Amino acid sequence: MDMKLKICGMRQASNIAAIAELQPDYMGFIFYHKSPRFISEVSSELIKYVPASIKTTGVFVDEELEVVKSYLIKYNLKAIQLHGKESVAYCEALKSTGVEVIKAFGVNEDFDFDQLKAYEHAVDYFLFDTQSPAHGGSGKVFDWNLLANYHSEKPYFLSGGIGPAQVTMIKQINDPRLYAIDLNSKFEIEPGLKDPIKLAEFVKAIYPQMKNI
Repeated sequence: MDMKLKICGMRQASNIAAIAELQPDYMGFIFYHKSPRFISEVSSELIKYVPASIKTTGVFVDEELEVVKSYLIKYNLKAIQLHGKESVAYCEALKSTGVEVIKAFGVNEDFDFDQLKAYEHAVDYFLFDTQSPAHGGSGKVFDWNLLANYHSEKPYFLSGGIGPAQVTMIKQINDPRLYAIDLNSKFEIEPGLKDPIKLAEFVKAIYPQMKNI
């Protein structure tokens, strides 16, 4: 399966180094103050030491555009993930800087996929997460059958409570638009601290030919 791997919610030095050894394609750092995985200003300096082969991704929720741009430069972020109600114009402004833009949407039975059409030209990828008041991190899997209502050709990240229990389901997905799997809470020892062994087992199961673990 030609899917990328993103591991999100990193914030501790030794843990970042251990997870980097798994060679994820993306590593996410959450700059949303209300998140239990919020990365502090001091810890943010660690982002600069992530191997260049990994796309460091800043996760923001309705942050002021100029603040996001300043962090983009300060930490040399390779991608920006937006989890709030950011407008199309907001996404366009970020994309014009050359950074990769990922726009997240919380999905439930009432989600209207038609709203994505306006964003197609303004982002590089969509990210589909479980709808929650906390803008992600719920640890719950949404009904992937709802993606049958997604008719765009824009590739997407699949997120929301994905863990070892979903290995078989992921292998059964036959959708060329599925660009990456996004992992977070189901592999944590505590918020912001990932279990390298548990993650390595998942990576071996999903990416046996791609990852040299």
